[in-house]
Amino acid sequence: MNEHDQYLTELVKKFEFSIKTNQQAFFDADELEEIIEYYFTMFKMDRVKIAIDLALNQYPYSVIFRIFKAPFLSGLHKTKEALDILSELENIEPSNPEIYTTRAVIYGQMGLSEQAIENYKIALKYSDDPAEIYIAIGQEFLNEEKADDAIYYFKKAIKIKKETDYLLNELALSFDLAGKNEDALKFFTDYIDAFPFSYQAWFNLGICYSKKQDYENAIDAYDYCIALNENFSSAYFNKGNALANLNQFDEAIAVYKETFTHEKPDPTAYYYIGECYEQLEKFDQALLNFNKAVKLDTNYADAWLAIGIVLEAQNRITEGIHYIKKAIEINSANAEYWYVFAEIQTKLGFFEEAMNAYSRVMELGYDDFDVYLDFSTLLIENGMEEDSIHLLKEGIKIFPECAELHYRLSAHLMLLNKKQDALTHLQQALSIDYEKHNELFDFIPDLKENASVIQVINTYKKTS
Repeated sequence: MNEHDQYLTELVKKFEFSIKTNQQAFFDADELEEIIEYYFTMFKMDRVKIAIDLALNQYPYSVIFRIFKAPFLSGLHKTKEALDILSELENIEPSNPEIYTTRAVIYGQMGLSEQAIENYKIALKYSDDPAEIYIAIGQEFLNEEKADDAIYYFKKAIKIKKETDYLLNELALSFDLAGKNEDALKFFTDYIDAFPFSYQAWFNLGICYSKKQDYENAIDAYDYCIALNENFSSAYFNKGNALANLNQFDEAIAVYKETFTHEKPDPTAYYYIGECYEQLEKFDQALLNFNKAVKLDTNYADAWLAIGIVLEAQNRITEGIHYIKKAIEINSANAEYWYVFAEIQTKLGFFEEAMNAYSRVMELGYDDFDVYLDFSTLLIENGMEEDSIHLLKEGIKIFPECAELHYRLSAHLMLLNKKQDALTHLQQALSIDYEKHNELFDFIPDLKENASVIQVINTYKKTS
């Protein structure tokens, strides 16, 4: 406990004793400010009221204690009374920045960010500590989803405060929301040149490199971060992710496990360790870690799904389906879960269940054309050729430049002897991506002997 905390503890004890014994003790104005701010921080509003009443009794003309009354009333949903007090005080002491910052906080709590920002800007004219106001303005702009403006004000605050981990994180978040990874990369590189021992800056630089998929430099940045703060578990975790993205799965597992020496075991870390073992085809180890994840968090849907997928890889499909259903039960709006469920039902030969699952995938807006290919194959295999063609045409409306869908539709039309339509879609597919034309033959090998098909392909070969 530092000297100020010890002082505050003794001050609060004295105040509590005066309440308990019903003896009115004397506190100077600075002490009462400390007491009121402490109770606000602890959300002890009954004590806030007693402290403010005492302060106003001892110092009835004090502007600061009347300002304190405004957030207290606002906390009781007496917003008009709170704002009226501040308006009255503004007429008395118009150059007091606390009036405007307090009003800004109240407006912010009301969701009126524009009015909050306006008051913070007025406070800037009179404040001796602009950095805190810049931070508050930046946070309001974040609430308004105006990340570029937030960046501007957080940078202004950093110029004053220099080394501050909290601000670096707020700025990193703003860069991310603004989609300005290159700007973030430059900022944190320049910042590290000035403050090379900022572990938080190295950490955020690592994130920037990871977003660029420059995992080698990301790992270097995380290593510097860890060297400066060996207990920073997030750096180990992100380094593990970077190693996994480089397919260095054994190394990634070791780094993920390192996080457990610096914080409590985390279900997400177990999940990623399981994924690494899955990639190494060490399925028993994968299952062990996925099960650890769901033991720590029974609603970890991704981990339940992963158990089902690993069991399916071990040819334990009927066991696996239970876990995939569990994932869907937890999050029925996840299209990927339904996609996996459809594939498993297809393998089990349950046509109706698979068809319903594929339909659900598309209802949920799954953003990948593969579902149309897989679903259309299921329909063809079950004698629903016209439905398959209709489905592929719907897919082409959504993915008009997808060569694979045009090739598949061409093949299906050939199966139904709709030669002209088939060749039209073949031409479209070839014009989009000639190199993928073998997908036509992968689906129907006999088309290699079809003179019309070969002629069209050869025509595009000469121009490709």
